Amino acid sequence: MGPARRDGVKRRDALLDAALHCFAERGVLSTGIEEIRKAAGASPSSVYHLFDGLPDLTLALLIRTFERLFTHLSERVLPTATAEAAVVALVDGHLEWIFAHRDEGRFMYQAMAMELGTHAAGALTARKAELLAPIIQHFGRFIAEGSLPPWPPLLLDVVLLGPSHEACRRFLAGAPLEPSWMRGQLPRLAWQSVKSREAHGS
Repeated sequence: MGPARRDGVKRRDALLDAALHCFAERGVLSTGIEEIRKAAGASPSSVYHLFDGLPDLTLALLIRTFERLFTHLSERVLPTATAEAAVVALVDGHLEWIFAHRDEGRFMYQAMAMELGTHAAGALTARKAELLAPIIQHFGRFIAEGSLPPWPPLLLDVVLLGPSHEACRRFLAGAPLEPSWMRGQLPRLAWQSVKSREAHGS
């Protein structure tokens, strides 16, 4: 990577970091691109050289957030050798990352609740599918051997991570949920929800 490219990546990351800081302070819907520009110490021309506007910058931050989250999940899930270990690692890994990156988690949930344009939604879906592919392939081994029900990835996500997503949203919004309780109970509950299912689609 040449100096100009490195400088561009550095300026882009600085803008994304500033956006995350502003979103954490004011919320996604209450933050404008000018606030982000000032927080990053960037010129207007540099902002619009890198991003088309606030929706484009928000999408880029959302994709970076998913890249960081799914990289962490892959590191936790892919070494597992049993379905139980994989399920526990997935759910606990998700909780672990959220608790360690609360501003990114809060932003992720706020942004995902917003209406994305067709182009943005398509770009996000494609990148998420790419990032999730190794995890889906890993879970496929356990589906093939009958230790997990033969559900498509969306259904597995809803069952395994749905309660954790809801708990994380509430926790990040200030609900009195203990992280130690969440990590101690939710991964085991996720496993309990699938371990007794028969492999023929019940």
